[in-house]
Amino acid sequence: MKREVLLSVENLKKHFDLGKGSTLKAVNGISFDIYRGETFGLVGESGCGKSTAGRTILGLYNRTDGKVLFEGKDVHAQLGKDRHYMLKSMQMIFQDPYASLNPRSTVFEIVAEPIEVHKLYQNQETLRKRVYELLEDVGLNSGHANRYPHEFSGGQRQRIGIARALALDPEFIIADEPISALDVSVQASVVKLLQRLQKEKGLTYLFIAHDLSMVKYISNRIGVMYLGQMVELTTSDQLYHEPLHPYTQALLSAIPIPDPDIEEQRKRIILKGELPSPIHPPSGCVFHTRCPMAKEVCAHIEPRWLEKRQGHFVACHLYDDQIISAEKEASTTTV
Repeated sequence: MKREVLLSVENLKKHFDLGKGSTLKAVNGISFDIYRGETFGLVGESGCGKSTAGRTILGLYNRTDGKVLFEGKDVHAQLGKDRHYMLKSMQMIFQDPYASLNPRSTVFEIVAEPIEVHKLYQNQETLRKRVYELLEDVGLNSGHANRYPHEFSGGQRQRIGIARALALDPEFIIADEPISALDVSVQASVVKLLQRLQKEKGLTYLFIAHDLSMVKYISNRIGVMYLGQMVELTTSDQLYHEPLHPYTQALLSAIPIPDPDIEEQRKRIILKGELPSPIHPPSGCVFHTRCPMAKEVCAHIEPRWLEKRQGHFVACHLYDDQIISAEKEASTTTV
């Protein structure tokens, strides 16, 4: 059965002009689809551009190039009623629950604000009931409504942020590292809350994170980013059992396994060097300066985005038949 595409990202770029001829290429040509009802994980090291991608998809940043289509309509080109509809249908849960909530506002005011801005209530009584319902949806109650953010723990603050994101009954939510600032003991409860809300409300998520173990747990499909580009995309199970890209393999090798016998025998892939600057990214394949399997061609030619298995995409010369054939032909000619 063909799945319905809710959001489509096409060659999206977001560059920042730093002045004096310098440009930071935070997102540099990524493409993927998100199907209705799924959780799409977006992972990579800090500084790879995944959070910038999320903000650009939502329209918080203007795109440099490319398209973001929500239900077939260009997010960055819409005006009037269509733009109003998209603002209601697409929401974000921010990374830091300590910084994303106004310390001078009560919980009631924080959750009620988007409802009031979009005038989605008849009177104060219906507004009050709606806010209480949202608080109950995320595991809080009406008794929390008149308190301030500083009176809550990190996990409770993130639940308030989730309630605010749900206020407009969105179809699509971008969760930008929603658990990274929380204690490990609290992370699982927040993820389970997101999963429950997804089932109850039919939500679609873009889940941005650097913790691959948690992304595997919550995501249906996963895209791996490196230095502003997508290097691999496939289902969660396929990515963890048969990763193709050397960068993905290195990331997965860093995840500890709770079995000491397996962990002792496992080989960790250590990447050489530091993450290059997105202001001056490497030529060819952006990963070649750190790749343990890099070849000469990697420094000169940018790899193509290839579908090596059904639904499993990778950008790497190791899997490009054209590159492999050319290398064989060159070696034969040399001999």
